[in-house]
Amino acid sequence: MLLATFLALGAAVIHAGWNFVAKAADGDRHMVLWAQFLMAGLLCLPLAVGNHVLFGMPGKAYLFAAMSGLVHIPYVVLLAKAYTVGDFSVSYPIARGGGAALAAVGGVLFLSDHLTGWHVAGISVVIAGLGLLALGGARPHVLIALAVALTVGVYSVLDAAGSRTKPDTIAYVFLTMIATATTNTTYALATGRGAEMVAVLRRRWKTSLFTGVASTVTYGMVVVAFRLAPVGYVTALRECSVVLAALAGWRLLGEGDHRRRLAAAGLVAGGILLLVLGRG
Repeated sequence: MLLATFLALGAAVIHAGWNFVAKAADGDRHMVLWAQFLMAGLLCLPLAVGNHVLFGMPGKAYLFAAMSGLVHIPYVVLLAKAYTVGDFSVSYPIARGGGAALAAVGGVLFLSDHLTGWHVAGISVVIAGLGLLALGGARPHVLIALAVALTVGVYSVLDAAGSRTKPDTIAYVFLTMIATATTNTTYALATGRGAEMVAVLRRRWKTSLFTGVASTVTYGMVVVAFRLAPVGYVTALRECSVVLAALAGWRLLGEGDHRRRLAAAGLVAGGILLLVLGRG
């Protein structure tokens, strides 16, 4: 469980970083996020092919990855919308915190995960802190962020199941990135965004490559952690990224109400401490 703890915490830092880049980007954030996941999928394609040739991959893993890719269509669309209409220090905590809570419930209901009393207490405190962070947000913005949270909860459970289909399916993360790139590219083309897709790649290919690598590494760490610990533990622990989001929103984006948001982030950190104490 200790390795899962370090992986989840490391993923939290990187995850907050690429989300901040998406929030701070100029132009259509949907296209910005699409370009990021396209780069991630292209990078993972040869790795997935090589892994399949050398080691094979269970058919169930492909099925779960495909379903996860479909869920990532509304995830990308709604996340871009949330970052367009609201503060980063509100959007990110609601989306990630709500997703963690739903994933924890889903892990217990569908994956036979077991949460100790420490885990339940820690998750409860994390959710309370995230709720405090969400106060003050405009209702439409909060609803969009909550919709993002729903997609996070669903794909987290799907990916946890996919990563557990075989002892050596760490490479499952390659499939999820390819599926996400494929589904979102298909959606963007189907909605007539071809010219915009070309334009954003020309303008941001270097940044997209960097964030694509970051998102792949982040989710790879999470998928490995899913194999070592309950889904609810991993998804809640990685929510320490909301502390970074609160700080970044205040110091780098000039978002207001920083005292309440930082205090709520401290409450989240307290919940994380309970999770770590209960890791055994």
